[in-house]
Amino acid sequence: MALEVEHKFLLANDDWRGEIDHSVHYKQGYLSSSPLSSIRVRISDSHAWLNIKSATIGSHRQEFEYEIPLSDANSILDELCHKPLVEKMRHFVYREPHVWEIDEFMGDNQGLIVAEIELTTIGEAFAQPAWLGREVTEDLRYYNNNLCKHPFKDWANS
Repeated sequence: MALEVEHKFLLANDDWRGEIDHSVHYKQGYLSSSPLSSIRVRISDSHAWLNIKSATIGSHRQEFEYEIPLSDANSILDELCHKPLVEKMRHFVYREPHVWEIDEFMGDNQGLIVAEIELTTIGEAFAQPAWLGREVTEDLRYYNNNLCKHPFKDWANS
């Protein structure tokens, strides 16, 4: 079993853009999302994964990830996943010893940008760059499985 320790933040400004090392496009869809877990398929470049996460809210939860054939992933996204799919450009910003993953969403979630940091242990200290805004780790709206069901474009109406 793998334990994911992650914190999510909104961005205070665009200063992080000058620190981008590289970026990767992701497309993902959810097969299932329940009070216990979410099951998703994700594609980036020429790789694809099946991912299972516990539905625990907070900074840590169980996560399992397995690489699958790209053709299978495309079929699953097209035919079996809930719509809309979640698409984003993930920008990687290195701040030793950590990596910030900044997700700039597209499609129905365009306009939303969230920074995430994965830590090795629960309670691990990390520096917070000046471009970080409010922490949203505990806010369900910012979880990708919820962005599929309640996209950012609809938030103003709710």
